[in-house]
Amino acid sequence: MPELLGEIVRRVDAGGEQWPQRKDIVAYAGVCRRWRDTARGIVRQLRENGDITFPSSLKEPGPRDSPVQCLIRRNKSNSTYCLYLGLTESFTDKGKFLLAARQFKHGAHTEYIISLDADDLSQGSNAYMGKLRSNILGTKFKIYDSQPPYNGAKVSSSRTSRRFTSKQISPQVPAGNFVIGQVSYKFNLLKRGPRRMHCTLQCPSAKDTTGEGDSPKSKAHNPGTTILKNKAPRWHEHLQCWCLNFHGRVTVASVKNFQLAATEDASQPSGIGDQETVLLQFGKVGDDTFTMDFRQPLSAFQAFAICLTSFGTKFACE
Repeated sequence: MPELLGEIVRRVDAGGEQWPQRKDIVAYAGVCRRWRDTARGIVRQLRENGDITFPSSLKEPGPRDSPVQCLIRRNKSNSTYCLYLGLTESFTDKGKFLLAARQFKHGAHTEYIISLDADDLSQGSNAYMGKLRSNILGTKFKIYDSQPPYNGAKVSSSRTSRRFTSKQISPQVPAGNFVIGQVSYKFNLLKRGPRRMHCTLQCPSAKDTTGEGDSPKSKAHNPGTTILKNKAPRWHEHLQCWCLNFHGRVTVASVKNFQLAATEDASQPSGIGDQETVLLQFGKVGDDTFTMDFRQPLSAFQAFAICLTSFGTKFACE
């Protein structure tokens, strides 16, 4: 009976607020379509409680009041980056695996393929989530989503667009490479001061985000454009370096460290915070370990893609 199924999933949901206990919810939803629909109707979305449960949560906006704390671990030997959900305050905690990315060279350009599977990082995979592509100088990037952000979104005409196979899970939903954001680093010819970032994004709506299996009609409107820029650090005379307050979440000085906040723009969507509210911060805590904290209106996928742009040398920008 639906009432019995609903009571079961409520109890499972209440008993597993964090991973690894939260895997029971995923196991419940994997039994059949009826159980999955019941679970999706009861489990709250990421923006409400900060819990990442299903893969669809990775493209939902984060909570508004407090950031989701994550870790990025880099493997220089194979140019891969893995995103983990932080389960404790420790930077050495393994965490819950969320996404993986690998850097590829396409001629003079660099691409990062983002996937749900750390062992299958290809555009032809069912685990493919999207990609990041840079210009020749590594100063401008485009973020591509594997699914349309709204009805009517146009597939990128790039020659490297994804080739889909018959194994596609939801063939009724258009699939390809859809541009959902751009990140640029301003030139700094005098090489004075830190990097300056500017981001233009199509962020998922906090009112009607969709999950796996949702009808495309629920994404009928263009979500609008969100513009972010990095907070300017202050020069510390005693330390003789540029400083930002990361509230203990960053411990190693690096040119890669940054904080993003909303710009003063009348066209910005409402409810994304003021210029002082940090919507995404990224910083180094070890040789190959970095923190990534994000909140609404950004999704985990968008935040991860933006942080990937910080790796690598930026000619004439630092």
